[in-house]
Amino acid sequence: MILIQNTNAPDFSLPDQNGKLHSLHDYKGKWVLVYFYPKDFTSGCTTEACSIRDNWEEFRNKGIVVLGISKDSVESHKKFASEHKLPFTLLSDVDKKVLKQYGAWQGKTLRISYLINPQGKIAKVYPKVDPKVHVKQILEDKSKLE
Repeated sequence: MILIQNTNAPDFSLPDQNGKLHSLHDYKGKWVLVYFYPKDFTSGCTTEACSIRDNWEEFRNKGIVVLGISKDSVESHKKFASEHKLPFTLLSDVDKKVLKQYGAWQGKTLRISYLINPQGKIAKVYPKVDPKVHVKQILEDKSKLE
């Protein structure tokens, strides 16, 4: 089930592309974009990741932490992040626990994102992400929500 706006974002702990554990509660007090994507190195996922990379300064200026999550391994994430020079964190959810918790697993990974406010509540849900326009949506919505 997809989570709804104005509810608490469930906490999680997952390893990043370097094997370091990240928990959502580590980012309390910050805006966080948690974006779920199907698979490293696929066209749509690469488009979305590179779009975030290409707009990284705007994300930083708006104070948005980015956490990308897929069921790919830590090793796959490391290669993906390195090859595309991604400046943000990719988290590995091989057992799909967090994907299921956030409604991003429906027999396959859905492309879905959540913008979480500094209090840990879901400020915006993006249930059907278009990788070509998603970054623009996030940055515009963050400005409206401030």
